Amino acid sequence: MELRTLKYFLAIAREENMTNAANLLHVSQSALSRQISDLEDELNTTLFIRQSRKMILTEDGMRLRKRAEEITSLVLRTELEFQSNDDDISGDIFIGAGETYIMKLISKTIRRIHETYPNIKFHLFSGVADDIAERIDHGLIDFGLLFEPVNKEKYDYIEIPVKERLGVIMRKDNPLATQKFIDADTLKQMPLIYSSRQKMGQSFFHGWSDLSWNDLNTIGTYNLIYNASFLVEDGIANALCIDQLVSKENLTFIPLKPTIELPIVFVWKKFKVSSKASEIFLNEVRKDMLKLYEEKHIH
Repeated sequence: MELRTLKYFLAIAREENMTNAANLLHVSQSALSRQISDLEDELNTTLFIRQSRKMILTEDGMRLRKRAEEITSLVLRTELEFQSNDDDISGDIFIGAGETYIMKLISKTIRRIHETYPNIKFHLFSGVADDIAERIDHGLIDFGLLFEPVNKEKYDYIEIPVKERLGVIMRKDNPLATQKFIDADTLKQMPLIYSSRQKMGQSFFHGWSDLSWNDLNTIGTYNLIYNASFLVEDGIANALCIDQLVSKENLTFIPLKPTIELPIVFVWKKFKVSSKASEIFLNEVRKDMLKLYEEKHIH
């Protein structure tokens, strides 16, 4: 299976038309068709449903599209990494993170690196932990911010010396908005939406309350809090989430009591060969986290 063939396949998948893809690739339609037929023979499967004017991916075709995009992206990144030199360090660093205020700490590191190495470019991917972990595993991103628990057998990591606090965001005109904390009994009475990741297992409530998810008055889930905040604004539900993610004048955050704090780790794939740009970034993150750790223990 050649890289060129995968690029041909991706072009057809995007265009959904053999003629358009051939024009885009500057190859003849017959040559392109032959390449795809050979690829299907090699994989012993059908990748497209062929209609008169449209090429539609089969289930196997959709699976190959995902892998082909990962492969071509990784090849491009590898080529870019070897274009840098000691005199003019450049490169691309890919960072994945769920919604967390800790990203502000990483942002300060990025700003300092950009001032010294303006040719290092940073690319951010936001998503749930499973998406980020998968991208790290496949080499599509270099680093990730993940909430515990994390499989530390797979990743090298730095523990972030601050934790995120869990609570509920609600409208300021909600009668409960004047409370300093939300306890388990109050939480049971509130219409809630919550992160789809929070329900993974019952460990969320372990040591906090004898609640189960079935005890809560839930109306749905979200994966990113910003869109979910509109449901809160409209009074449909309150959102179980971490602090400092939503800044809207008509909403407020009330922490849970007893306090639930979520540890976060900065991870990267074990035994990964790093680019010069990635090594510089990682060293600066280490220094910043060590400084933050020392400041917390001094005060």
